[in-house]
Amino acid sequence: MFKNYKYLLFLLICITGHRAPAQEESEIAPITIEKNNECLVCHGYKYFSYFNEYYGRDVKERMNPLYIVDSTEFYLSNHRTFMCTDCHSTEYGDEFPHPNHLRFEPSFSCMDCHEGNDEFARFNFETIRDEFVKSVHSEKHSEDFTCWMCHNPHSYHISARNSQNLTETIRYDNQICLDCHSDEGRIGLLSDREIFNMLDKHEWLPNHLAHFKSVRCIECHAEVNDDLMVAHNILPKEKAVKKCVECHSQNSILMASLYKHQVQEKRSSRGYFNAAIMTETYVIGANRNIFLNIASISIFGLAFIGVIIHAILRKIYAKK
Repeated sequence: MFKNYKYLLFLLICITGHRAPAQEESEIAPITIEKNNECLVCHGYKYFSYFNEYYGRDVKERMNPLYIVDSTEFYLSNHRTFMCTDCHSTEYGDEFPHPNHLRFEPSFSCMDCHEGNDEFARFNFETIRDEFVKSVHSEKHSEDFTCWMCHNPHSYHISARNSQNLTETIRYDNQICLDCHSDEGRIGLLSDREIFNMLDKHEWLPNHLAHFKSVRCIECHAEVNDDLMVAHNILPKEKAVKKCVECHSQNSILMASLYKHQVQEKRSSRGYFNAAIMTETYVIGANRNIFLNIASISIFGLAFIGVIIHAILRKIYAKK
């Protein structure tokens, strides 16, 4: 049972009551852990063992990587209070090998649980669905592209809404995009196109490596919706933001996307109108202060007037 260090880490999490900072507090019932362990004893490891009645001996085999669930990630995810059988058929626990027909059971979608649920109203799932339906992901791939393509139900956790570490949020959210767009095995399920080099595709962007570390893909590739914390309408590549001034200005679109949560929490009525950006990073053109603007213009104006007066006085005294 303790062959995997991650299981020990999970036990420590349960004992100490540790929670990921991006999560809301909710207790995991002991019965949930007990029942889930019946599945994780196989699906939590790269190998599993069972008694093969045909050979009359124990057999050890590799677990399909697609069916491995990291218990540590799961118990820090949004769905950590769930039993496996809340989403998967209870028949899985009845016998092994699992009955073949279970492989064809339909998967739940996000809206099966979240639509019309007042408990999750603040997340605006219905609006997320409507935005997603308009996106290129949905239009090009229809029902083949589901929420699970981007949000792994066994590990996904909210980052943009609650995390105080913006760098970690950027890395986490961008990895969601790269999990497909840099993986031929995953994108091949939906498209026949070849994987392209992200750096080559973004070579027009000045200092693109710095941009990749400082902003999320969706800042340029998704349409901002004021009702959503994270945009879900992914636009065609022809409509991607390519004008520097869109971000590098006092009215930066980053205020309505990447820094949206911080803006709502730290809105300032005067002075630094973009205080959220100032507390996290420096964005050329966006980190501006109205008082410093006035002061710098005043100093420049006084210096210019001084030069003019100096020139006039020199001419007057030169004539004398």
